[in-house]
Amino acid sequence: MLNFPRGLYSDVRIEEVWSTSAGLVLGKLEQFVSRHYRAAFIRVWDGVRWYYASTSSVDSIQSELDSLAAMASPAEDILDDPVVRRLGCATGRSILFDAGHVAGVETSDKLAKLRSSAEPLERRAGLADSRCYYIDNNKRKTFLSSLGADLEFDRQTVLLVAAFEVAHGESRLREKCHVGAGTFADLPDLVPVLEERLDEAASFVRDSRPVDGGRMPVVLSPMAAGIFAHESFGHKSEADFMLGDESMLAEWAMGRRVGSEELNIVDDGTVSGPGYNAYDDEGTPSRRTWLVRDGLLAGRLHSASTAAALGEEPTGNARSISFEYEPIPRMTTTFILPGRETFDGLVSGIDDGLFVKTVNHGSGLSTFTLAPSMSYRIRGGRLAEPVGVSVITGDVMETLGLIDGLSGELDLRGAGGGGCGKMEQYPLPVGFGGPFVRVGAMEVR
Repeated sequence: MLNFPRGLYSDVRIEEVWSTSAGLVLGKLEQFVSRHYRAAFIRVWDGVRWYYASTSSVDSIQSELDSLAAMASPAEDILDDPVVRRLGCATGRSILFDAGHVAGVETSDKLAKLRSSAEPLERRAGLADSRCYYIDNNKRKTFLSSLGADLEFDRQTVLLVAAFEVAHGESRLREKCHVGAGTFADLPDLVPVLEERLDEAASFVRDSRPVDGGRMPVVLSPMAAGIFAHESFGHKSEADFMLGDESMLAEWAMGRRVGSEELNIVDDGTVSGPGYNAYDDEGTPSRRTWLVRDGLLAGRLHSASTAAALGEEPTGNARSISFEYEPIPRMTTTFILPGRETFDGLVSGIDDGLFVKTVNHGSGLSTFTLAPSMSYRIRGGRLAEPVGVSVITGDVMETLGLIDGLSGELDLRGAGGGGCGKMEQYPLPVGFGGPFVRVGAMEVR
């Protein structure tokens, strides 16, 4: 039983983590790490500033709490503080992975799954590089606060990731693919996914030519659209970027039209997958937050502190990568909602343009960049030859306004062994995706 100091808000987040990471590089086992630990993050708020501590000894939580309280300035009216009024006192247990826990899977089974998944890489001649990884992680959190919050919840992911480099003459192409699930038993077979990607990559690197750049219509795959939604738009929605930045606040004026009535973008921590969380790291329940609704700016992502600063409510997006870090506004699963068209219908409306199938990475807040891996020219309403594209760039808000078609399917995915980076906190598990998205014009280089 913890004794929370009077006149202060305080909370404790205890994390118990089980994880395995194993990697084959060019067919040889180069990495195998299995960990299990318990640790805690402790913080105190006195109405003026936060005081933080982290410890790998859960027996020292009370002493850490007392030490932080000794540095703070108690306030009799702390319960009336705007930040504290936005912090909850929820209680409950949301444990999804008692059955199917990764700690119950034999190491030999994990390694056997890794080796069988890597077989297509070993059979394929001419690869300049090949890597295959098995990764699992179960994190169970206990959250306690001076307001009476008492929560226990968990999340778990199991992944197989393959990465390779194909060479043809002077041309080289790096690609990767992955499959994931909540439990080892539900993990899909990577082999057919990998075989298909290897075949396409070999054909692409052999036949592709540099694109003649310029401004043109572009169809984004769900992967590419999801990376755009996350990197180029989602980070703009994290409210801590807006504090003290009047121009950004003005740009994010609620109700401002940024796209057609068909455009909807959400962040949803309740969606199953890498971005799932029953609660955030302040004990706020996860939910769906509309960022764009019917083409209008409709929300932003908050912690209790940013919500208090902007006179809004927390959204369940205060997240940290581990017990060593404080929670800050972060995305969960961010995606564009589907429309009503088909992929063929989107492409048929383009006389001369580009289809972006896979993307290496993306970035940007006001001006974005996407670095495609595999892209195809669109000619006369049909997919044509493969083309090498260095970068696609543009203004984020302008590009939203140029979205003129969305397919009817929704494809959500994760980063495949990586995650989202912000400030010093990397990698955070997140999800992203969307339908096929047609943009009337993008700058292609």
